Amino acid sequence: MSLHASLKIGGKIKKKRNVMKRFERIDVLLKEKRIAEEQVFALPKTKPVE
Repeated sequence: MSLHASLKIGGKIKKKRNVMKRFERIDVLLKEKRIAEEQVFALPKTKPVE
């Protein structure tokens, strides 16, 4: 049985991610000093890092 062409990922250009994980958002916000380290809820919106 063969693998469908859309499921193969080797050697192709990766798509730009349009969503960041929570820990990535927190890292960006801490570097920009937009939040306190104790803040857990109500994180401000961030643009994805390119």
